Amino acid sequence: MYQEDCDKMQSIVRYSNITKSYGDLEVIKGIDLDIAPGEKLAVIGPSGSGKTTLGRMLMTLEVPTSGTIELDGELLWHIRDKERLIRANEKHLHRMRGSVGMVFQHFNLFPHMNVLRNVTEAPRKVLGMSKEEAAESAVSMLRKVGLEDKLKMYPAQLSGGQKQRVAIARALVMRPKVMVFDEVTSALDPELVGEVLEVIREIAEEGEMAMMLITHEMDFAKEIADRVIFGADGRIVEQGTPEQIFDNPQSERLQSFLKRFRAGYALRD
Repeated sequence: MYQEDCDKMQSIVRYSNITKSYGDLEVIKGIDLDIAPGEKLAVIGPSGSGKTTLGRMLMTLEVPTSGTIELDGELLWHIRDKERLIRANEKHLHRMRGSVGMVFQHFNLFPHMNVLRNVTEAPRKVLGMSKEEAAESAVSMLRKVGLEDKLKMYPAQLSGGQKQRVAIARALVMRPKVMVFDEVTSALDPELVGEVLEVIREIAEEGEMAMMLITHEMDFAKEIADRVIFGADGRIVEQGTPEQIFDNPQSERLQSFLKRFRAGYALRD
């Protein structure tokens, strides 16, 4: 699925001329990006290219320096005041962030809560579900990620892969329109990576949610994504189908990146 295809339909996510600076350091430099409903978008690039910042801005964890983001046709960080845009208040942000799920590198589970409570806490407090409704939904999502038998266990009793699968269930139970996966395997031991990727693969195959996969797992990105964008130095350098990006890269920057990645992968083998 190409960018122009997104332009022909209502995008679920639209970044318009987005920039992000930390002091004098500009990490996002005027990015335009649309994600179509149900699209699986992989975001690849070197460290420091701004990949994670894109996801965090969508999750309202990072404030854009300039530009706008729309989520399902509604401004995320702004509201309209007559003919001008003003920064949105916390009430607006709170309502909007319920449409986005995000799974982080380091799980971010509550260590003092068991698995069931980790997954039910947000739907009860944010969505207003009853205890019973939240528990029923949580068990359903934990069954989806293969952890129905771990309800009473605490994070310290789980493997890294199990923790990440709990984090995925916790995000899914909020019924998001978009899921952001931010390098979800980077903190895992190699033998645990497969179990997490398999869960994401199954979610992707259901086809309902748009997904932004910020990843260094190139083979997985090639398999699962409808479109891949390669970012470097705060800009989108190249984008296209997985076959175009991985098998026929056009820019020297992407060619160099893939060459270094493949050399490193060969050394690990």
